[in-house]
Amino acid sequence: MAELLSLEEAVDRLVHDGDTVALEGFTHLIPVAAGQEIIRQRRRDLTLVRMTPDIVYDQLIGAGCARKLVFSWGGNPGVGSLHRFRDAVQHDWPVPLEIEEHSHAGMANRYVAGASGLPFAVLRGYTGTDLPAQTATIKPITCPFTGEQLTAVPALNPDVSIVHAQRADRSGNVQMWGITGVQKEAVLAAKRSLVTVEEIVDELEPRPGAVVLPAWVVTAVAEVPGGAKPSYAAGYYERDNAAYQAWDEVGRDREEFTKWLNELTGVTA
Repeated sequence: MAELLSLEEAVDRLVHDGDTVALEGFTHLIPVAAGQEIIRQRRRDLTLVRMTPDIVYDQLIGAGCARKLVFSWGGNPGVGSLHRFRDAVQHDWPVPLEIEEHSHAGMANRYVAGASGLPFAVLRGYTGTDLPAQTATIKPITCPFTGEQLTAVPALNPDVSIVHAQRADRSGNVQMWGITGVQKEAVLAAKRSLVTVEEIVDELEPRPGAVVLPAWVVTAVAEVPGGAKPSYAAGYYERDNAAYQAWDEVGRDREEFTKWLNELTGVTA
């Protein structure tokens, strides 16, 4: 059953050096505050997993938290490149970064396989692409019924998955709505899970199309109002486009990024 914890305590308990960590959210409900708390606690050698790493992954990479990134697209949405990500790949700064690239469909199917207790997923999506030649976790497989040549990808089972949602009740049941991406699958696939929420309420009111994660599939819930900013949380606040634009200037320069990092972690020059 889910425990109600502070964000600091939840990250301290659930995220360890060397873990495989997924922070999921597709343009919406991105667990930015949790990612920044991982930076504050100076976790190292993480394998970061996400379908669409954006600025919070740029921050984690620039802070030296990551040794590997498993992903299907990376960028500052609507703005451009992730400069800390690029610097790590091209120049090993602050530490070398290994990358494992998949398609969106491949990543989604890997989470589904992990959530389903299966060792791998099968799909057609890689046919005709160069990814199988670049990524060791993409393998050809022959359908035993039709003989069709397909592609297999291994299940994703993160040590910990972290997502953001709108609400949880005091028992730890979580409710989210709007664009929900693969958050449910990421939580179900993980060994441990943390959900940050905008608010904890006495009772979850039914909402059309809402996803409910029952308390028994969630390890911990932390109340973190604004925990998805500068992304958005439907029903609570809108996307802060200016913050994404401002990050481009911070992220592209090592000195500016270091100033930002020192402010985040409370380091004084």
